Amino acid sequence: MLSNRLAAISPRALTRLSSTSADSSKFKVVVVGAGNGGLSVAHQIYNRFSDAGKSLNPGDIAIVDSADYHYYQPGWTLVGSGLRDKSTTRQPLASLIPKYLTHISDNVKTFAPESSTIITSSGRSLSYDTLVVAAGLQINWNGIKGLSQALVDSTSGVSSIYSYDTCDKAWTDIESLRNGNAIFTQPAGVVKCAGAPQKIMWMALDRFKRTSRSDNIKVDFYTGMPTMFSVKKYSDVLDGLRQERGVGGFFQHNLVSIDSKNHKATFKKADGSTVDIDYTTLHVTPPQSPLDFLKGSPIVDSAGWVSVDPATLQHTKPEYSNIFALGDCSSAPTSKTATAVIAQSPVLAENLFSLMDTGKISSAKYDGYTSCPLLTGYGELLLAEFKYGLEPKESFAWMNQAKPNRFFYHLKKDLFPAAYWNFMVKGKWFGNRTIFKPSYP
Repeated sequence: MLSNRLAAISPRALTRLSSTSADSSKFKVVVVGAGNGGLSVAHQIYNRFSDAGKSLNPGDIAIVDSADYHYYQPGWTLVGSGLRDKSTTRQPLASLIPKYLTHISDNVKTFAPESSTIITSSGRSLSYDTLVVAAGLQINWNGIKGLSQALVDSTSGVSSIYSYDTCDKAWTDIESLRNGNAIFTQPAGVVKCAGAPQKIMWMALDRFKRTSRSDNIKVDFYTGMPTMFSVKKYSDVLDGLRQERGVGGFFQHNLVSIDSKNHKATFKKADGSTVDIDYTTLHVTPPQSPLDFLKGSPIVDSAGWVSVDPATLQHTKPEYSNIFALGDCSSAPTSKTATAVIAQSPVLAENLFSLMDTGKISSAKYDGYTSCPLLTGYGELLLAEFKYGLEPKESFAWMNQAKPNRFFYHLKKDLFPAAYWNFMVKGKWFGNRTIFKPSYP
């Protein structure tokens, strides 16, 4: 029996281990968030128990998320590049949650880890044996003055691939531009897929060239970061491409406000001074941060991320040992990408299963693997893959992954979207191992 093998878990974490699905407010596992991480890991946890011959009952795992739709967010770059209709990047969330998982259409308001309980926005109390937080992060559209108003103004020239509602406006603005200044921005700090802000820039530049408009359009990249990319191997190549293709590079320039009426963007530089830049088209990557409902909760670190061991993905506080987190909301020091989530999911599932089965976590470790498929034009892509320490960990190293090519382009354009809907959200894709589930000693 599971209850006889949990002596190693702290007394507080054991508080709710007698829960069963007989009470609809008590669950073996509660997963907060039904994004890529939440769906993937919920399936993998269920399957891990089944594979061990210790199947959970239908309803033992609950997913808490009030969203109507689930989005394939990496596809929004393809939408902004004219390669995909945005309707293909979303599906009704309920259609992706099988009946053996309980879907609670609500949001978390409060965490009470001392009693292994969460309180939802509707006031419902849910208790758990183990908790998985996969809540993602938040896009701070109001973090740049004038951005929200500019995005809904068809004449502003301002767009962003960072939402379903605005990603197609990027393509409209790219197609309608005939001359002037095209500016692409990236904020300082954490963002979803740190390569995305320049992916759309490279695609726009190539589109301008292919339609004989590039001589009349100046393309500039304004980034709050000090380099083109965090991993030097890829950053050097990307900066070389920037110079070769005539793209202006303005580093440690952070967008702070937009005057869409006069088509002016204001950037704050590293020395604290500001500069106003005229634009014709402006693609904005908004600032991002931990979700408000996580900030200040007892399970997060000082920055607002759920505090986990970077290898095991278990909470760093012994008294909260029955809490795990993965993906964008966690403190794991890796890029916040879908591929990072997919690599984390089997590690988390293995450690959670082992904790509930034996009272201690397994030998499964996450090494920080993530990937950023960097579109650099139509028909070419640089596939950046790396792990903790910003050290390359490449799946196709014999092909020189720092050199853009067509094979990688079709992985991003054709394979990954299909793999996402057919395998990833069903817990059947395992990072760079693809469909082959890792095994642990």
